[in-house]
Amino acid sequence: MIDSIEYNTERDYLRIPEYGRHIQKMVNHCKETEDRDERNKIAKAIIGVMGNLNPHLRDVPDFQHKLWDQLFIMADFDLDVDSPYPQPSEELYLQRPEPLAYPQNHPKYRFYGNNIKRMIDVCISWEDGDLKQALKYNIANHMKKSFLSWNKDSVEDEVIFKHLYELSDGQINLARFEEDLTASSDLLRTKPKSRSNNNNYKSKNNRNNKGKNYGKKRH
Repeated sequence: MIDSIEYNTERDYLRIPEYGRHIQKMVNHCKETEDRDERNKIAKAIIGVMGNLNPHLRDVPDFQHKLWDQLFIMADFDLDVDSPYPQPSEELYLQRPEPLAYPQNHPKYRFYGNNIKRMIDVCISWEDGDLKQALKYNIANHMKKSFLSWNKDSVEDEVIFKHLYELSDGQINLARFEEDLTASSDLLRTKPKSRSNNNNYKSKNNRNNKGKNYGKKRH
């Protein structure tokens, strides 16, 4: 009895473990079937079982095509059946994807984030006008808010204008304009207390008032 026990390390490798070993055994049986017509029937039956195991993917485009590709993958691309779709290539399946191009930039002022630099580049590409000028001040206000969140409680507008001038390679200069940015106190203004806290405060007061009124005569 002990000799008949199978360990996973001794079993065949599963190409697609999500379908389990029983589906893999069905695929192996299909490969070993000599009669082509019977082999086609078994392949279609396996496709039906695979589709029932993934009902949430029925609305996905080319769902059947995906199932047939997975069938050939589990068969090690060695299955002679009549497929309604072209048989996938093993070389293409084993081909590794190209590495993702992660951003490798290291900004000078990291507390502003990478999105600020993208916003600045978009602003530079716009034509001069009121809309572009408003975007400049919105970017500067967002930079000021980010600066206050990571550094200290106050900052001069000249510092923000200087940083914006550096990040834009000298193409955005707000120091020559007289308009001021949003005050630091407004940018750091805390949110009001939640309604739940107010309700807890009211319920606590009601309990205290009930204790004070206990024992009084009612007319």
